[in-house]
Amino acid sequence: MPSNARTRESLTERIDLPPPYTLVRLRESGEAFEHALGIAGESGAGTLVYVGRFDLAEFAVVLEPTEPLHTARRAFYAGMVALADALRAYAPPNKPVTVDWPDAVRVDGGLVGGGRLGWPKSVGEDDSPPWLVFGAMIRTVALTETEAGVHPLASALQEEGFEDTGAVEVTESFARHLMVAFDRWQADGFASLAHQYVGLLQRQPQTSRRIEANGDLIVQRIGGEKAAPVSLANALTTPTWLDSKTGGPRL
Repeated sequence: MPSNARTRESLTERIDLPPPYTLVRLRESGEAFEHALGIAGESGAGTLVYVGRFDLAEFAVVLEPTEPLHTARRAFYAGMVALADALRAYAPPNKPVTVDWPDAVRVDGGLVGGGRLGWPKSVGEDDSPPWLVFGAMIRTVALTETEAGVHPLASALQEEGFEDTGAVEVTESFARHLMVAFDRWQADGFASLAHQYVGLLQRQPQTSRRIEANGDLIVQRIGGEKAAPVSLANALTTPTWLDSKTGGPRL
């Protein structure tokens, strides 16, 4: 368990964000994603809500899309690429950072957290939403003292050898990589970003995967019948990595 001194320190550590981000900092009792949803309409694009916690990197950023919801939702992939790249920047050698479609993040096979996307529920698929919110949560420290192997599919950055990489470092790295992801989308098109995201998925033998122009996933068995797309909109309804009881990544 963290000491009270370290917990207080995490609330005052400096966070350096490049423009055009605007930082909104919450205390440990806050929820970044829910808070960002509540202020998105008036706070504007680039608002990044951060929760000062010892055990989790928890943040959410407000986006302002310029296209209909059914394609604007693809911004989720930019967030996931940025989140993975943020961790890769600090990952030890030979520690793979991978994604379970659409939203869970693993380090060397262990679940550390993931991303999620929110939008105004009153907006139709063909309407342009006034805002989107991409939220993320990454477990940096495992607070529960359990015997090794009790939760073999869950992990934390500290357990994976990330040393002093904490919430501040992950948040700052994400903010920079999100800008890179959107720049790549604008310069090279969504297909380039989608290809980068697919590269994060764990490989499956004799299987090809691609992201459709609307963000849906196609999983095709090589030599098999044509596969039906899997809806991104439906998949984002409930985060696969989030434990609804604890409010943190699943164990």
